[in-house]
Amino acid sequence: MSDLQSKSLIVFKGLLFLLMAIMSAVILFAQAPTITTATLLGLLIWSSSRFYYFLFYVLEKYVDPTMRYAGILDLLQGMKQRRNAKDSTSEGQ
Repeated sequence: MSDLQSKSLIVFKGLLFLLMAIMSAVILFAQAPTITTATLLGLLIWSSSRFYYFLFYVLEKYVDPTMRYAGILDLLQGMKQRRNAKDSTSEGQ
């Protein structure tokens, strides 16, 4: 599968993710309309956003500039490959 190249499709995809998040939050809040649910939803959204920012900006800019990944699965594969490479070089010594 090739990377998505169309700027308008990339924006559309992002808007679909936003719509999915909003719909999920509204449905979840509608099932349990309490201040606790609203607070937990807010914390979930905020912390998830910060974690994503950490994975794809902070790690690249402040930890290792070679860490550039297309997504979370790609990041996990890269980390596994790095660990395997590190383990194989330490075994050879």
